[in-house]
Amino acid sequence: MNSDKKVLVCQDMDVRDSAWYWDKFFQILMLVSGVSAIFLIISIFFFITKEGFSFFFEPFSFREFFLSSVWRPTSLSNPSYGILALVIGTASVTGFAMLLAVPFSLCAAIFISEFASGRVREVLKVLVELLAAIPSVVWGFIGLSIMNPLIIDLFDVPVGLGILNSGIILGLMAAPIMTTIAEDALKAVPDHYREAAEALGATKWQVTFRVVLPAAKNGLVAAILLGIGRGFGETMAVLMTSGHSINLPTSPFDSVRALTATIAAELGETAVGSDHYRALFTLGILLFLVTFVINLTADIVVKGNKRH
Repeated sequence: MNSDKKVLVCQDMDVRDSAWYWDKFFQILMLVSGVSAIFLIISIFFFITKEGFSFFFEPFSFREFFLSSVWRPTSLSNPSYGILALVIGTASVTGFAMLLAVPFSLCAAIFISEFASGRVREVLKVLVELLAAIPSVVWGFIGLSIMNPLIIDLFDVPVGLGILNSGIILGLMAAPIMTTIAEDALKAVPDHYREAAEALGATKWQVTFRVVLPAAKNGLVAAILLGIGRGFGETMAVLMTSGHSINLPTSPFDSVRALTATIAAELGETAVGSDHYRALFTLGILLFLVTFVINLTADIVVKGNKRH
């Protein structure tokens, strides 16, 4: 009997030692993964800055760069590096996309979280995740081959590639991530909030709009901000559906060019180290800073929600 007890004790100690080593292994793995992610982000930022920072000294002109709409970096006699039209093009496409995506995403999140039954909720969540998994080039192809002739026929315009087309496609691309985050924010509202409101005689709609939405407002704002960041940084779909023409738009049917699409279209044909090359990396710095500010703001909003 004593020998059996000793064997059991030894086996138990071996199991505990094995669990301890596995626990340490995964702790180290998670630490290395987290540090690696931070290191990669910092490395990307320094690489972009190194390639584009020298453009700020020559031939950079603050007035021309930010206030001019003339982008002619390949001109031999008078190269120009004005990004005003590119910034307005990016903002107009993203803004139009958010006009479509925000109400659609919030309504979908409210229905999935508060009104859908168990089976319907699971099916809808799977469909939303499938939408998020569609590659951007496929969305661009949809805009190019389906939305383009549809807009031409419906609105009687010569070209269907512009803000309207690009905004619709970009809104559909940003909607899944916004819906998912908004639904998580709504589900994070404690159930006793709902139970207390229902005990006072509130209807389901009253509980949702007067209790749940105010309690989840910070998370919903974070979802919208992350959707804006998603739209602002999109490249391929915007390149294929916006018309890629440098314009200061006056209507939703005008073709525009986005910052990301400009980098994607021109960087591969630019001489390394040239002014054009450094100007494109300067656009990359601008995009990095904008998306960083958007994501940082969303993170601050979410943390504010957790504190409350």
